[in-house]
Amino acid sequence: MCHSRPLSACSIGATWLLITLAMTAAVVAEPPIHNSAAEHRNGAVERIEAFVDRYCMDCHNAADTVSDLDLETTLLAEVRWAEATKTPTTDPRATWETVLRRIASRQMPPLDAERPDESEYRAVVQQLGHTLDHVARQNPVIPPTDSLRRLTRTEYQNSVRDLLGLELDITTWLPKDESSGGFDNITVGDLSASLMNRYLSAAEKISRIAVGRFTHTPMGLNVRLPADLTQEKHVAGLPLGTRGGTNIHHTFAETGEYEIAVRLTRDRDEMIEGLSRPHDLDVLVDRQKQHRWTIEPPKRGRDDTLIDANLKVRIPITAGPHDIAVTFVSQGESLLEIKRQPFLAAYNRHRHPRQQPALLEVSIVGPFADADPAATETSTPTIETPSRQRIFTAWPESSSLPDQQVAAQQILGEIARVAFRRDVTPADLATPLAFVDEVLRGESTDSWESRFELGIERGLAAILVNPNFLFHVEQPVQSDASEPVIRISDWELASRLAAFLWSSLPDDELLDLAAADQLSDPAVLRGQVTRMLSDERSQSLVDHFAAQWLYLRNLDGITPNLRQFPDFDENLRMAMRRETELLFTHVLQHDASVMGLIDSDFTYLNERLARHYRIPGVLGDEFRQVTLSPDWHRGGLLRHGSILSVTSYSTRTSPTVRGNWVLENIIGNAPPPPPPDIPALQEKSTLTATSLRERLAMHRENESCASCHDLIDPIGFALDHYDALGQYREYDGENPIDASGVLPDGTEVGGVSDLEASLLAHPEMFVGCLSEKMMTFALGRLVDYRDAPAIREIVRKAKIDDYRISSIIQGIVASEPFQYRSTQSSALLTEH
Repeated sequence: MCHSRPLSACSIGATWLLITLAMTAAVVAEPPIHNSAAEHRNGAVERIEAFVDRYCMDCHNAADTVSDLDLETTLLAEVRWAEATKTPTTDPRATWETVLRRIASRQMPPLDAERPDESEYRAVVQQLGHTLDHVARQNPVIPPTDSLRRLTRTEYQNSVRDLLGLELDITTWLPKDESSGGFDNITVGDLSASLMNRYLSAAEKISRIAVGRFTHTPMGLNVRLPADLTQEKHVAGLPLGTRGGTNIHHTFAETGEYEIAVRLTRDRDEMIEGLSRPHDLDVLVDRQKQHRWTIEPPKRGRDDTLIDANLKVRIPITAGPHDIAVTFVSQGESLLEIKRQPFLAAYNRHRHPRQQPALLEVSIVGPFADADPAATETSTPTIETPSRQRIFTAWPESSSLPDQQVAAQQILGEIARVAFRRDVTPADLATPLAFVDEVLRGESTDSWESRFELGIERGLAAILVNPNFLFHVEQPVQSDASEPVIRISDWELASRLAAFLWSSLPDDELLDLAAADQLSDPAVLRGQVTRMLSDERSQSLVDHFAAQWLYLRNLDGITPNLRQFPDFDENLRMAMRRETELLFTHVLQHDASVMGLIDSDFTYLNERLARHYRIPGVLGDEFRQVTLSPDWHRGGLLRHGSILSVTSYSTRTSPTVRGNWVLENIIGNAPPPPPPDIPALQEKSTLTATSLRERLAMHRENESCASCHDLIDPIGFALDHYDALGQYREYDGENPIDASGVLPDGTEVGGVSDLEASLLAHPEMFVGCLSEKMMTFALGRLVDYRDAPAIREIVRKAKIDDYRISSIIQGIVASEPFQYRSTQSSALLTEH
């Protein structure tokens, strides 16, 4: 039972004064505060006191600590203790940041209690936020980083691309990264022996491909197409007049002949699918046709197993990056193919076999011989690939050992400077140059040019396994230990910028500014952020940040029930993801308001996705911007098939999963996880209740469930007009859809439009959530209450600029958490 208790002399107002005193005691005293400023601050404290006394103390007092929150005694005791010892073990700001978050989202007080009006809400949110911000300014604290962060697999791949000019898929070379806080760049870890071996192997492969010496060692690549990829239509990026197939971007280490082999899909009787008439199959290199097979059905009584066994051809290919395409020549009758039902290719394998042949696998093996008969084991490549141009910026003036050593030092020094994200020392180059020297001094019948290139290859591999490359390293900075935070160096600022905006390494311009100690100049820094956002490498914010924030990577794991959703296939999976990526890309490239992610009158569609959404007039596999009609029920993120699919089960929607996703990723105030002893929602086969709403109502009869579900479910039900694959519907089976509910602020909603309107009415919630997610990604660590003042400052400044995405990104880069680090951080790497 709740008790209304009068506040003692040590009131909440006194508590706040003590907090301020406790937090400022350990730092140099400020100049005297003018009376007007002090009076204003005291007035704000009194208003906070009155609000808490009226709306919070009934449940959060010494006698009744609902949710283990005592705003009367516990917090006051902590502040008194902090004042006495000057070293609080529990920062009271953590509690009050939680209180502020709950009040700002209108989750508290609960709907069945006395609640303030909107003007009171806005006033106390502003006053409490300003008070916390003032305390933070007096005692700046940044959460410590206690471990090294290893490059993610994406960062490693991008770094190799930008360092060496190599486009490689290294997903099979390195293990998948674990995620924390929704992002995989918040990694910790030692380098185990097995993982180090993976990095050594990757470094050897990369350095060999980059240098491109002739070794005549065949390498293989197999590309298997998803079983449910429909191949009846034109594939984007392939020539017009073709259908199906695939395009493979691959970097060839050497010039020579490569064998390309193709396998076709088969039905459950191991017969080639759809081969009822002859079909032409083309092989193209960089969009130029190199070979054509005519595939004919076997004669009566003949086995067809040898048909694709003979689909092999050897093609001369030069070293460097190339696009290898294998695709069928389109036949006019194939236009009828798209009308067959069901659409799903995987489902068709068992009930409706394909009416045309399709690719199952493409393999590339080689080189088997040099295209240039004069090329020998000891010759240098005649083709200067982008990676060789990037590496060999110097060449020995003669075959003498000193000249080769000078050239090697220049080559590896330039590479190491970018790889290590700073100027290098002789100690940094000692190991790579030792590998070079070992090769140059060794006995060999090869030419000196070949030995020199082998030495560079070995030295490059040594750089690629150096901890200064594999880890985000921030060197110790000399500073007074009494300072709570220290500014990072310009080198470290360049590294943080590149990791945030490019998921890669700093380029020469960033490194040159860092070397001159100019990067941290605010005007210079803003200009560099603008430049980096206009660079194509900022696409990593879409591929690496947005894909994790919005759960787009989870699309690969959804498995809709094929009997309920027979139209689902790989084409639809990819199209749904692409729609969301393109909307975020639009906001990024046009520097638009991020509120356009919530409410948009256009989207991006191709024919496959438009058919799924029942939107007419969109033909072809290419995505294009489509202006939306209200009758189509499409718009911002909450109406995207990608979001709606990853927040559903395989057989049905889940208001709880969807509501929780919105709270966590849009509003930024996720509820705590359910207690371990709470039973799961029972399916309707075990209940008399027929609708999902009725079953959830029964679930909420458990008092432990009600508090969270009252918050989550109304948001999820607002999206219930969209099924488990995001198709709009009016009925769930025989039950009419009921999307009504009451939001935490008391707003009644009848569907997604009302939910979007509520978010637009309180833009600071979504912008604050996005800023928090983006700051987490930018810092490579979880943010907490100590970062909250910086996030509020970012939102305030972004509001002036209509919440443009660049204002949020610029705010993060200019923030104290981004440009400073805690002196509590553990010692980082100093030996290499």
